[in-house]
Amino acid sequence: MNITAGMVKELREKTGAGMMDCKKALVETDGDMEKAVEVLREKGLAAVAKKAGRIAAEGIVEAYIHGGRIGVLLEVNSETDFVAKNEEFRNFVKDVAMQIAASNPQYVSREEVPQDMIEKERDILRKQALNEGKPEKIVDKMVEGRIEKYYKEVCLLEQDFVKDPDMTIQQLLTAKVAKIGEHLSIRRFARFEVGEGIEKKEENFAEEVAKQIQ
Repeated sequence: MNITAGMVKELREKTGAGMMDCKKALVETDGDMEKAVEVLREKGLAAVAKKAGRIAAEGIVEAYIHGGRIGVLLEVNSETDFVAKNEEFRNFVKDVAMQIAASNPQYVSREEVPQDMIEKERDILRKQALNEGKPEKIVDKMVEGRIEKYYKEVCLLEQDFVKDPDMTIQQLLTAKVAKIGEHLSIRRFARFEVGEGIEKKEENFAEEVAKQIQ
C-alpha cells in the first residue's frame, strides 16, 4: 500500500511520535492506522519504562478556571526546568487541567485508591449482581469488570481523554514522554466547584466544560 505524507502526518498528530517512526509503523501495518497507533504506543511504553526511574522534580503548577464555576490546581513534573518551559509540555498540562475540570476524577492513578474503599465497592457490586439474579458462578467476574469501570471513572490516568476519546490520559502521557524525551509525572491536583456539597438546583457544569473543549 502507498503510504502518503498525509497518513504519516495524521499518525504523528495522534501519537506525537517522529515522522520516520510513523512511516515505519504504517509500512509495518500495511497502512492500518489503528494498528500503527498500537505499534507506536507499544514502542512508546518501552521508552517510558526506561525513563520511569528518573527523578522528575521540576515542572509547573497550572491553574484553570472555567466560567468562575469550576477551578483546578494541577502539578505536573518534568526532569528539567527547560522542558517545564516547553510549549508542548505546557499545552499538555493545560489539557490535563481541563480534563480534570470536565471529568472530575478523584485520584491520579488506581494505586491511590484506598484498598478498603475498593473492598467496600466490591462488596456493594457483588450484592447488586446477586440481587439482579445473576448466577453466583459468574458474579465475581462481573464484579471485577465493574471495578475496572469504577477505576475509569475515578482515576485520571484511566479516563478517556475528552479531546480524543480513542486514547486514555495514560496513553496521552506516554505519547508526550516519547516525544519530549523526559520522564513526566502527573503528581497531584485539587478541583473546586462552586456550591459543591451544598444542596442546590442541579447543574452539570462538568458536562458544560467537556462540551466546550472537545
